[in-house]
Amino acid sequence: MRIGGALVGLAALTAAGSIAPEPPPRANWIEPRTGMEFVSIPRGTFLMGSPPTEAHRESQESRHQVTLTRDFELGRYEVTQGQWRRVMGANPSRFAARGEEFPVERVNFHDVLEFLRRLNAGQTSRRYRLPTEAEWEYACRAGTTTAFSTGDTLSKAQANVREKDEGTGTSRVGTFPSNAWGLFDMHGNVWEWTADDFCPYPSEPSVNPRPRCTSGLKVIRGGSWYFGADSARCALRYTHPPEELGFSLGFRVAADPP
Repeated sequence: MRIGGALVGLAALTAAGSIAPEPPPRANWIEPRTGMEFVSIPRGTFLMGSPPTEAHRESQESRHQVTLTRDFELGRYEVTQGQWRRVMGANPSRFAARGEEFPVERVNFHDVLEFLRRLNAGQTSRRYRLPTEAEWEYACRAGTTTAFSTGDTLSKAQANVREKDEGTGTSRVGTFPSNAWGLFDMHGNVWEWTADDFCPYPSEPSVNPRPRCTSGLKVIRGGSWYFGADSARCALRYTHPPEELGFSLGFRVAADPP
């Protein structure tokens, strides 16, 4: 694993399973058409999934080592209604009246692929895409090994998640504190589509995983305003058929740097 320009052996991983690279620049790239800000995410090795002792853990979260061998960029914020409208010409969101700086929702996987196709049209500097599930969790953790990037608990002061019967809809992107790598709303606000099919985790270490299988489901991550904090854990895997919409389902964009 390369950290700060030096190659670090896997034996140097802490007992908790991760070495955190230095926080990346806060805005590595701004996409000119939409104004989307991207943060540079450094390559590294981490333990994906959760330990048996983690509260609310599910059996599908079996912990395994993942190595990402390439740096990538990830949207600092969830894609907003205004950014979606600039590319697609309309706003499908249930909470459209709240304003263009709120996350777009009610977009299915195929809608997102069309957004990315249009965004990529004529581009030469970067290729925009959805993050893989592994990239998403790695970025969410930002070097941490706890249930949340905030520690073992997550409060309403730290993320837009539901408490008891309270769920008041989306919040403006960036309302809550970022994680250590400058990414906002990795916990809560809206669920986020990833590129991956919902497949069982491998039992052995993997490198740059991009799982494909016949489950017919796509992985979504991060929890939302409509779900409790337990659904916003870094390791929590949730799913949707690719054609389904949801008023708490959005996405953020990844990019491959030049």
